[in-house]
Amino acid sequence: MDSAQLFLYNDSEVDTMSNIDNDVQLFTGDSLQYLTSGEIRDVALTFVDPPFRQGKEYRFFDDNIPEEKYWNWMRKVLHSTSDITLDGGAIYFMQREKNTKEVLRVLRESGWVYQNLIIWKKKTSAIPCGFRFAKQYQIIVFATKGPKPRLFNKLRVDLPLAPGHKYSRPNGVYLTDIWDDIRELTSGYFAGDEAIRVINGDRAHIQQSPLALLLRIILSSSIPGDIIFDPFAGTGTTLVVAEQLQRRSVGIEIDSKNVAIIEQRLERTRQADDVTKLQNYYRFTNNLSSIWPVTAHLSQWRQPVDV
Repeated sequence: MDSAQLFLYNDSEVDTMSNIDNDVQLFTGDSLQYLTSGEIRDVALTFVDPPFRQGKEYRFFDDNIPEEKYWNWMRKVLHSTSDITLDGGAIYFMQREKNTKEVLRVLRESGWVYQNLIIWKKKTSAIPCGFRFAKQYQIIVFATKGPKPRLFNKLRVDLPLAPGHKYSRPNGVYLTDIWDDIRELTSGYFAGDEAIRVINGDRAHIQQSPLALLLRIILSSSIPGDIIFDPFAGTGTTLVVAEQLQRRSVGIEIDSKNVAIIEQRLERTRQADDVTKLQNYYRFTNNLSSIWPVTAHLSQWRQPVDV
């Protein structure tokens, strides 16, 4: 399969690389092109959140491609990502719940070793269905290059008292594979200030990942100085969080408009992008100070992005 057939782009708009600073590399173009170029290496952690083949409109991706072609493409991306990953390095692959079987299959076929199937219950209204239960979660598969991770930080969080429980936990609780405390950035009011908006008020990217989700993933499977990789960078949330946690990062994004948003988010960190507001929630984690050396550098950039 020719990966270029999946993308609908003008060559004049893609295939560039920029260094935001010494710790951030951002490539504009096809993920597979850069994954196999030899320019990316020594990755400790990868977050994969690709188009889901839902028939959505993307400027540079055909989201209606045949199922077999889509999963063959994903297998190539995952295999190439494994090639640039350190032994024991981690990958977190997010997808729709209906694709769980295929996600597990292509991870296995591309050499990754399964660790957890994480259920992200998104604290938003469920998607109704007339003949089955309503849907309210996505899956995130945590896998590693090799049978054991090179590191895994056991996070403790200050969960609110659950219904039916009488006593709170004075030292918090360890995270499990059910994540029901992170809200999805919905299309309406509850998306809040974190959602990137263009001049007319519309969402710049309707699938923007929440900071809290990437914060948890990066804290769990990396340490300061590690390289964090996102082959479908979108609006750059992975890179924004990695920078604040003193990780190096590499992102690939095919849409030049998204690249412009990423560059603005990294050059002038918004108050809405500051992750320090979430630190208290993880205060019971034993090694928190060593995995979260926060150095915030906020600006007054509060206006919608002009793209």
